[in-house]
Amino acid sequence: MGEASPTRRGPYAKTAERRQQIVDEAYRLFATRGYHGSSLREIAAAAGMSLGSLQYHFGSKDDLLVAVLARRDELSSGAAVPPGAGSFADHIVAQAERNEDIPGLIALYSVLSAEAVTADHPGRDYFLGRYDLLRADYAAELTVLRDAGRLREGVDPAIAAATIVALWEGIQLQWLYTPESIDAAKTLRSYLDLVLT
Repeated sequence: MGEASPTRRGPYAKTAERRQQIVDEAYRLFATRGYHGSSLREIAAAAGMSLGSLQYHFGSKDDLLVAVLARRDELSSGAAVPPGAGSFADHIVAQAERNEDIPGLIALYSVLSAEAVTADHPGRDYFLGRYDLLRADYAAELTVLRDAGRLREGVDPAIAAATIVALWEGIQLQWLYTPESIDAAKTLRSYLDLVLT
């Protein structure tokens, strides 16, 4: 019996690795300098390639931003709490606790969400959709809790959902400034204890 020939990686594996390397460097630069403060040339240099090579993989900076946001979602959802594994409040608090382990990802999200408020920002639709989805999901969960008698009397699920998103965004931003003095998970738990029974 002859020896098996070594497995060779095709061009697609190398292309995927290069794309991931570019996304990782863009993620790092966007998190520290923002989308507008980072150039494709800087990202290419950080990835150890020419600008032309980067543009071969990503036709524009906007395309690269979309890939970075998708990567952010991939990293964030990898730690999601499975359905049925705890209460609504437990899910939120657990995610806030996990966020403490990924300050770079949280910084990236905060920088890009602030930049995306302008009408011409390529990430605007992503953040509009994300906030709409979070509010809708939380409102649906809170409506179920209300119907089960677990939401305090007079609390509107839609308003409470918007408040949770706003509180989380704000306390997370403060945590980025002074992580030693802010406990985002504890703050969120305190608010949830006020509205849930």
